[in-house]
Amino acid sequence: MDWKTFQALLSGVNKYSTAFGRVWLSVVFVFRVMVYVVAAERVWGDEQKDFDCNTKQPGCANVCYDHFFPISHIRLWALQLIFVTCPSFMVVMHVAYRDDRERKHSAKHSDNKKLYDNTGKKHGGLWWTYLISLVVKTGFEVSFLYILHRIYDSFYLPRLVKCEVSPCPNQVDCYIGHPTEKKVFTYFMVGASALCIVLNICEIIYLISKRVVRCANKIKRRNRNTAVHHADNSDDPFNNGNLPRLRRDLKDKPPSFNTACKAAYRPSALKLEEKIRASAPNLSTTS
Repeated sequence: MDWKTFQALLSGVNKYSTAFGRVWLSVVFVFRVMVYVVAAERVWGDEQKDFDCNTKQPGCANVCYDHFFPISHIRLWALQLIFVTCPSFMVVMHVAYRDDRERKHSAKHSDNKKLYDNTGKKHGGLWWTYLISLVVKTGFEVSFLYILHRIYDSFYLPRLVKCEVSPCPNQVDCYIGHPTEKKVFTYFMVGASALCIVLNICEIIYLISKRVVRCANKIKRRNRNTAVHHADNSDDPFNNGNLPRLRRDLKDKPPSFNTACKAAYRPSALKLEEKIRASAPNLSTTS
């Protein structure tokens, strides 16, 4: 496998990643890919030749090796790296799709209006694509750790295994080559994988919390604008929008004691005023 080409492809993911994503990518390259290429492959090598059993029975050593090592560590880690890093290409492909739409839109319309302010900005569908890629990566990491734990009994590599599988004539002692060195590399790769899981979970929490804060600020801003709009309408002296409601309230409101008294005594007061005016002397005329 050409790891340089693989690294060149993954370096494009760094452009659209968050801070946690960049740290995750660094951990993958430095603590996993580099260790795998430089050291782990040489340590394991042709491990079946280093698997030595104290019998000359034909096929016994091969059967015992297949029984205790159904999947080689080095090949399992290679599959894990491929499966874990592939979901990151979902984001790159989504950005490429946005760029293609933007290019077609610009060619079709002569105006300067754009479909996206920034094709790499994590809004809308790209946010969901990024979040799904993180969930898939975390799922692959956990799955491969479980497989390794299930097959090799808590990632432990003993120096000696006892095999009773046919065609071995009896219980056979088999010795693993470089057990301590393999154990150290196994724990190191498991620790790096666990660190990547923690980084993925932190990035998921970061994306969701940032989205929630943005939505809360948007709702708060909308409510504030609505309150200001209602306040402006109530302070407007030429706003007659509330007159029907006020008239309806006055119509439905029962008359008070003061208004009833004013309505009752208003005709008598007018008659008394007319009598006073009629009996008063006309001072404007001269004798």
